[in-house]
Amino acid sequence: MKNNWRWAAVLAFGLTNAVAAAPELKYVVILSRHGVRSPTWDAARLNQYSAQPWPDWGVPPGDLTPHGRELVKILGSYYRERFGEEHLLATRGCRDKERVYIWADTDQRTIETGRAFAESILPGCGAVIHSQAPGEKDPIFSGVAGPDPQLAGEALRRRLGPDLQQLLEDHRSELDTLQFILGKDAPKRLIDPHEPVAVSAGGRTVELQGPIATASTLSEDLLLEYADGMTGAKLGWGRLTRDNLLRVLELHRVYADLTRRTPELARARGSNLLAHILASLEQAVSGRPVPGALGPPETALLILSGHDTNQSNASGMLGLSWSVPGYLRDETPPEGALIFSLWRDPGKNTAFVGVQFLAASLDQMHDAAPLTQASPPSSVSVAIPGCEAARDENGCSWEKFKMIVQRSIESDKVDFKPR
Repeated sequence: MKNNWRWAAVLAFGLTNAVAAAPELKYVVILSRHGVRSPTWDAARLNQYSAQPWPDWGVPPGDLTPHGRELVKILGSYYRERFGEEHLLATRGCRDKERVYIWADTDQRTIETGRAFAESILPGCGAVIHSQAPGEKDPIFSGVAGPDPQLAGEALRRRLGPDLQQLLEDHRSELDTLQFILGKDAPKRLIDPHEPVAVSAGGRTVELQGPIATASTLSEDLLLEYADGMTGAKLGWGRLTRDNLLRVLELHRVYADLTRRTPELARARGSNLLAHILASLEQAVSGRPVPGALGPPETALLILSGHDTNQSNASGMLGLSWSVPGYLRDETPPEGALIFSLWRDPGKNTAFVGVQFLAASLDQMHDAAPLTQASPPSSVSVAIPGCEAARDENGCSWEKFKMIVQRSIESDKVDFKPR
């Protein structure tokens, strides 16, 4: 829908005169996944699981690809058009240079995603990308401390049930489809009796090990091939189609749901991120500096260039769920965005928050199709559990939203050191 964000807000407030009393968009936080990257495993490791070599991506493992960078610029241009129509930003020029604040994680793919957004949202303006020093872990994205290994491990096992190996039987069909794409003569097969499903808990991590974890990585790599515009034999050795891609991505969805959205795991890594998002929204509401806020009080658009893990952590903490057309439930595709929008009702001078998830379609990414108001990415409203009822079940008063987020955060995992 062309004015999806505005009209979702209008419906949420139950306004009868949408033209005269339409709410005003005051501030937006975009928690974005980086653009299309190459696989994080090197070729030697990947080729253990395939009958034929994986394609050469032309960039080091885990880096943003040239196609991926172009896709981010296409999406950034769409954001400029969208927020111009919403009167949050000017449609052209550099007067908003100090009102757009971009904070990126320290990986090459997140830094370059942030730069691509800056180049397209503020073209020719020399916008600054903010981040930790290269090579350092950023606690906003990686968390301050790991989960309690015993409590988190128990929580993950409860979700898996008494027989951990049942997970393989429940997803045997998807595993067989992925094995077909990889090739029957692969050196290592996905289902290996010597690598059963297991929960490993210790240190800063609690991990799900075994075939589902491996299949999650490999199915995601096939998604990246499709989104990067590969064709022919390079695209899953000629055996990958749109249909069987969605089928095997169920393996990635299940793994992400278990390891990233389980609250005991999500809070460990996501509390600091969500606390910074809340502080940034509170600063926008008050117009005064707030500890932990990213960017100065005059900021109108905050872009956090992070990872799908961050989106899953935040949504797992808040109980958010979405279904974008063409994707599986709660999927977090490249450059997809979890968006928090702060609105103000000019009549009542009250603030409220709406949440959306936005993603370009697989074919829009594959073809590098222009994204415009006429041909937009998909954007769906996301209900906020615990919020007061509204006509479209999405709008949430600022006070209620703040209380819900505060309750989800573990305060001992928050660090508001100056940035």
